[in-house]
Amino acid sequence: MGLTVLGHGLLAHAGSATHPWAFHAHPDVWALMAFIVVGYVCAVRYVGPHKAVPGEPLLTRRQGLLFGLGVLALWVHADWPVHDIGEGYLFSVHMIQHTGFTLIAPPLLLLGMPGWMTRWLFVDNPKVHAVAKRVLRPLPAAIVYNLVTVLTHWPVVVNASLTHHPLHFGVHVVLFFSAAAMWFPVLNRVPELPTMSPPLRMLYLFLQSVIPTIPASFLTFGDRPLYSYYAHVPHVLHLSAVDDQQLAGALMKVYAGSILWGVIIGVFFRWYAAEQPPRRRPDAVLTWDDVQMELDRSSPAG
Repeated sequence: MGLTVLGHGLLAHAGSATHPWAFHAHPDVWALMAFIVVGYVCAVRYVGPHKAVPGEPLLTRRQGLLFGLGVLALWVHADWPVHDIGEGYLFSVHMIQHTGFTLIAPPLLLLGMPGWMTRWLFVDNPKVHAVAKRVLRPLPAAIVYNLVTVLTHWPVVVNASLTHHPLHFGVHVVLFFSAAAMWFPVLNRVPELPTMSPPLRMLYLFLQSVIPTIPASFLTFGDRPLYSYYAHVPHVLHLSAVDDQQLAGALMKVYAGSILWGVIIGVFFRWYAAEQPPRRRPDAVLTWDDVQMELDRSSPAG
């Protein structure tokens, strides 16, 4: 009986979706993006002056730009055409959408939060701080994120979420917040909350790039559709259900992996630059303090 209802729902969806690129307005997405932007601006204007420590800027231009890019990434991946193509036609586009919700938007939004805002949200309230210190640690955050990644690609979950819109929205919310928790110890600079040294950040992100290859392998090397929903939707771009599924697996491995590896490379070069001694100007006068500093840096002779 359940399969019959699902089949009728898919056929009805396929019959009504004759124009893949037809524009569909999503006022709920627009309202959510406006709420995030207004909340951010109000926090900076009304909360920041009371929470920022002396000498700490309320908001730098870089932080505002990164937060804006994070909201833009959320908007692009949640609105037309990515949402409509991913939900009604191509699982590969659905995979691009999930990558935006997990690997693009969360780190940009976290980088756009000033230190006072992080402390206000996660430290000032003792109960919230106690939970944050445990949930945002690297190990539990990574376990939850990867568990959510695997479960949200389980055929039963995918088919059910695409058939029931509220469940689909809930899956996206869980994906986003689990990814934000995973990114937090990498990007956090507030000493009251978990953080990591640059070498540990690189190792941590490397592990995040390895574990998702497990579900990606099932998609890439599968010779039949894993998701009955996408086996019945209209085919676009001359892609069969199996071709679309294999493309989704390749995107999950290559596209998502390249984002993580790009961050790893960025962390490495920032760490390397921070470890280098400051360069002297060619016309600068050599002082005894400079000589003493170099002697202190060098190891004693045998």
